[in-house]
Amino acid sequence: MEDYTKYRLKDKDELVSLLADKDNLFVIACNKCFKEFQTMEEPECGEVSELAASQGKTLTGSICVDFLCNKTQTIKALQDQIPEGTEHVLVVSCGLGVQTVADLEKEKFPVYAAANSLNYTGHHGMALTKKSCDACSQCYLNVTGGICPIVDCSKSLLNGQCGGAKNGKCEVDPEKDCAWEKIYRRLENQGRLEEFLNQPIQMRDYSRVNFKKTNEYVKAVRESRFAGYYGGVHPSERKELCENEPLQRFAEPEIAVLPVSMHLGAPATPIVAVGDTVKVGQKIAEASSFISAPVHSSVSGTVIAIEDRPHATRGVCQAIVIQSDGKGTLDESVKPNKPLEELTPDEIIEIVKNAGIVGMGGAGFPTCVKLKPNKPVDTILLNGCECEPLLTADHKTLLAFADDIIFGLQAIMKTTAAEKGVIVIEDNKPDAVALLEEKTAGLDNIEVVAARTKYPQGAEKMLIKRVLKRSVPSGGLPADVGCVVDNISTVKAIADAIKTGMPLIERVVSVTGEYIAHPGNFIVKLGTSTQALIDACGGITGEDVTVKAGGPMMGFVMNDLGAPIMKGSNGIIAIETDHTQPVECIKCGRCVDVCPMELKPLYLAKLAEKEDWQGMLDNNVRDCFECRCCEYICSSKIPIVTRIKAGKKAIMEMRNK
Repeated sequence: MEDYTKYRLKDKDELVSLLADKDNLFVIACNKCFKEFQTMEEPECGEVSELAASQGKTLTGSICVDFLCNKTQTIKALQDQIPEGTEHVLVVSCGLGVQTVADLEKEKFPVYAAANSLNYTGHHGMALTKKSCDACSQCYLNVTGGICPIVDCSKSLLNGQCGGAKNGKCEVDPEKDCAWEKIYRRLENQGRLEEFLNQPIQMRDYSRVNFKKTNEYVKAVRESRFAGYYGGVHPSERKELCENEPLQRFAEPEIAVLPVSMHLGAPATPIVAVGDTVKVGQKIAEASSFISAPVHSSVSGTVIAIEDRPHATRGVCQAIVIQSDGKGTLDESVKPNKPLEELTPDEIIEIVKNAGIVGMGGAGFPTCVKLKPNKPVDTILLNGCECEPLLTADHKTLLAFADDIIFGLQAIMKTTAAEKGVIVIEDNKPDAVALLEEKTAGLDNIEVVAARTKYPQGAEKMLIKRVLKRSVPSGGLPADVGCVVDNISTVKAIADAIKTGMPLIERVVSVTGEYIAHPGNFIVKLGTSTQALIDACGGITGEDVTVKAGGPMMGFVMNDLGAPIMKGSNGIIAIETDHTQPVECIKCGRCVDVCPMELKPLYLAKLAEKEDWQGMLDNNVRDCFECRCCEYICSSKIPIVTRIKAGKKAIMEMRNK
């Protein structure tokens, strides 16, 4: 790959002249956008340092920074790096990097450019595609139907063709189509040609770039971009496929397949045997460790097998298979508990533990552990964001079970002694926001927050930063900053366990996607076959289709549709199969821009390839929660998260030896 760097060093004479009256220099160099991955210092930094030293200048230090134009990352990288005694800063980067450093250090040091920016020629660096923008700062695309006359016209004409085109080709470049003929054809097809011909003549100001206007625009974009928390993306939501479908109760399965691992932590231990008769709500597998959760029967009937069965996230897993008798006989243990005001915190925790309640947003962490954080907690955040595209299960839960959600939140607040509860809902669900605001209007200690829609808003660390402006430390937990975060479906399950004594045996599931014939939202018994749900929705349309458990961003590809619905199964989606092939990383820095944990995903992926586990740990790989923002934005379509997950698995195996 050609090295499309955006700058080169000034020549020696010019640098010597620049340094003539300056001393006590600190050198900052950008690692550039398109260098191949290197762990060593970029040579330009060393060249400038050597030249300065040869001129008798004192160097106070130097640093190389990845993607210097990324302001947020640069602030972190330069924090406490420029030592006392520094009088001047030399920046080795393109103009964007120089401006970034100058903006950060303008109150401390004069900043000088040690390099010359190159013109954008050949290819546009971000994606190595055909050059299509000349950065003229006077955009004509709205007038010309999206075809740029500056770039596509060999003469950069602004007011129509010159008359020199022949057979649609330019007289200056016979290999190039006449841009204006393309513009006319497009405008004519759009019914806009007459409007264009009647408009005033366009004049281009070549004297200067409209810096003020551009700067104001960039500032506005940056403020919007960083609202709430760093990074994140805005994938197409496509929730309209399912959000208006009513919530229905799905038919009870004839055969319920209940995996003993529907949670984070150790699998549960079966306490029934083949041939046993079981009832609805009966415990059939016991938690086997502190981080584990029991499993309960969702139907009444007979245990016909305890064996490995398909699992949506693990491939295969031991499961208890029950033949339903269709009677729905309740177990004697399923009975209402005392009123909430009479329950002690320990009693609530025990109810939640015995009910097998886990995080139902997908992670599956045992909720009883969360409710005893052993640290002071002042705020409970309920995650009703449902930021994954397509999914609408939590939205429907908010609308159908608002009172239970508030009850469950109050139970958690009592358990943790938290003074405040906050229900966070993204602003693309205005009906849910309005309903919960109405329901909580008389409750002084519960607030509803409508958060600006952005993925991955529902991640607990993002939610805390967005709502409470608190940052969970690297490797830390929400309790470290006085919070507990739970999914709204989880607190609905807590309400059920307290009010009726029913353990977690069902949940709301969205079945949706462009390739589901009739998308829908259903209350589904755990253990129901995924295939049964898809069939009830009219099946899959199309041939080249991928089915995932969960959303398109963090969901798991399902290779066996016989896998059952589990505690964390918020959705089943059918989407187009992605056949994009990865190419070499061009170090564009987009993954760094969008990582909500402010990591450097491309480095983590490369370190995983090199099996440099310590390097991954040094780069805080454990803070990655695999949201896939990096993969979504990657120009080269590199499976970054897949590589990171493989590295994290190898690190865990290494530590367990």
